[in-house]
Amino acid sequence: MLRVLAVDDEEPALEELLYLLRADPRIRSAEGATGATEALRRIGGAVEAGPEDAAAIDVVFLDIHMAGLTGLDVAQLLAGFAAPPLIVFVTAHEDFAVQAFDLKAVDYVLKPVRRERLAEAVRRVAEQVGDRSAPVHDTAQDQIPVELGGVIRFIPIDDIAYAEAQGDYARLHTATGSHLVRVPLTALEERWRTRGFVRIHRRHLVALGRIDELRLDAGSMSVRIGTAELAVSRRHTRALRDLLMRQGGR
Repeated sequence: MLRVLAVDDEEPALEELLYLLRADPRIRSAEGATGATEALRRIGGAVEAGPEDAAAIDVVFLDIHMAGLTGLDVAQLLAGFAAPPLIVFVTAHEDFAVQAFDLKAVDYVLKPVRRERLAEAVRRVAEQVGDRSAPVHDTAQDQIPVELGGVIRFIPIDDIAYAEAQGDYARLHTATGSHLVRVPLTALEERWRTRGFVRIHRRHLVALGRIDELRLDAGSMSVRIGTAELAVSRRHTRALRDLLMRQGGR
């Protein structure tokens, strides 16, 4: 049973969110705060009192655009707490999904809030709260938010075969399709280096384990991933070949 704090500086939106949360049988209690300052005061008191106190908070459903401190500001401050509550962002703006991912949000729900979508967010939170033996945010670290038909979904990073630069965006390619995210390829390269992704061209970042074939033709190199053939730039050729040779020798 979850103890919830909902935060939104627009009272009608806050009341609607609280109504939907209190109707969910997995919610023990749902209280509201009309701004970041009030929310931080309540969360600070709850953390200080401990998880068994009546004022304890398991998860904060947090609006992003608020007067004064934004929801992103609040999340950054909470990251400095020893044992912060989980965070679900609830917003009318899809543009901040990548920042939510970086801040280890459990979910990202777009307004107007649909009952079924909110129920899915509650399910995600309940799973993490119920598994006290595992690090709270491991699942979020293994996923990236993408927009699908006006809804933010999280796809596993392990499902991504390669990423393609498209200006300040990147297109993520999986076995079932592609997804455009508002994050540059250089940022993904830095985040996913330890996950087996390697830059092969200024336009492409690939998962080493997804390379089906390495091709050499008149001094030029390319890789085949499924049906896609991607060129390897000269500056990345030697490093990629060395990586693949080391991987094959294990």
